Amino acid sequence: MTRLRTWWSNPWRRPAFLATGYWLYVIWSLVPVLIAVQFAFNSGRSRSTWQGFSLRWWFEDPDRSLWHDPSLREAMLNSLWLAFFTMLIATPLGVALALGLARWRGRTARASNLLMLIPLAMPEIVMGTMLFLVFDNLYTAIPLGRPAMLLGHVTFSVSYVVILVRGRLLTIGPDLEDAAQDLGASPIAAIRTVLLPLLGPAIFASLMIVFATSIDDFVISAFLSADASSQTIPIKIYSTVRVAPTPALNALATVMLLFTLLAVGLAVLALRVFRRGEKGSAVEDFATLDL
Repeated sequence: MTRLRTWWSNPWRRPAFLATGYWLYVIWSLVPVLIAVQFAFNSGRSRSTWQGFSLRWWFEDPDRSLWHDPSLREAMLNSLWLAFFTMLIATPLGVALALGLARWRGRTARASNLLMLIPLAMPEIVMGTMLFLVFDNLYTAIPLGRPAMLLGHVTFSVSYVVILVRGRLLTIGPDLEDAAQDLGASPIAAIRTVLLPLLGPAIFASLMIVFATSIDDFVISAFLSADASSQTIPIKIYSTVRVAPTPALNALATVMLLFTLLAVGLAVLALRVFRRGEKGSAVEDFATLDL
């Protein structure tokens, strides 16, 4: 009893309860995903009874596999197309907005910063409804389908880029850029040669985050999709899972999961590598100063 009381009163003990709760949450979250991935390799049609390992639903089945079913391939290509071009458009826009907001001084600067957070705070179904009404009634020159879906994805993705790049700008500060201009560099040259290289990891992380959020978006894509030719992976899974689902849908979902995990993993890796490089350079600078 005394041992237990001593252990409980020790503030530096291992947080056993927190660790247990964390792992229970991880198991609760990951087990359904792993089961869904497992049945992508089921040899039979069942999505609940394991019938043996097979690649039938990936490419062996001549009609219904992921490789041979044109509707599944088209959904995958649509998702990749949207994610790629959303990444290419939203990231430069977000970087430019972050640079502008960081330098904006005045009464409206705070309001503008708050406006950038609205797409993140607003329920996605509200944003999807508003975008649909805008494209259907106001911007009628932009047809529903890929063009409207691309603009919708860019609209909600820019905020992620602004937050990531703005946070990096706050840690860098204006000193290095001011020093470059004091040495004769123009404002544009200072941004190009000093600021953008320092923002590189945040920009790369923004690219990956935008790709990941775009490829698994459902609500906005569903509102702005025109027909079956513009369906993305989430829309295809939702529209098929209650009709005649096969493990090929599990294979399609597994592909989406792999792309998402790869993008997020690359973003985290880039930030970690950069932080290690920053710590190493700081140690070297300190050693040089000490000598």
